[in-house]
Amino acid sequence: MQFRFVHNNLNVLNLEKSLAFYKEALGLVPVREKQAGDGSFTLVYLGDGATAHQLELTWLRDRSEPYDLGDNEIHLAFSVDDFDAALQRHREMGCVCFENPAMGIYFIEDPDGYWLEILPQKP
Repeated sequence: MQFRFVHNNLNVLNLEKSLAFYKEALGLVPVREKQAGDGSFTLVYLGDGATAHQLELTWLRDRSEPYDLGDNEIHLAFSVDDFDAALQRHREMGCVCFENPAMGIYFIEDPDGYWLEILPQKP
């Protein structure tokens, strides 16, 4: 028996704002979508075009208050082939929330407050 990663889920308050952020910040684009027949939720699965792993964004119609992210210690990590250019882009976007030069990583924050780790691609 073998298990494989398929996707991670993040719930979002403003789907359009989140879709724009993930495209601009990380190049993620929708690969499939599912909407409830009654309009109560929308699921959009984002892909990076390089791996099979997907990020599922869930929008709930009746949700209006921000999600409680606790201590926000759970995060997703992304590697990038041009770390310096990525850091510059994210600084220009104003979404860098923590830098750790000693470890060679930094974090960006999405519109809902989720932290995303950015690290250089290993050779």
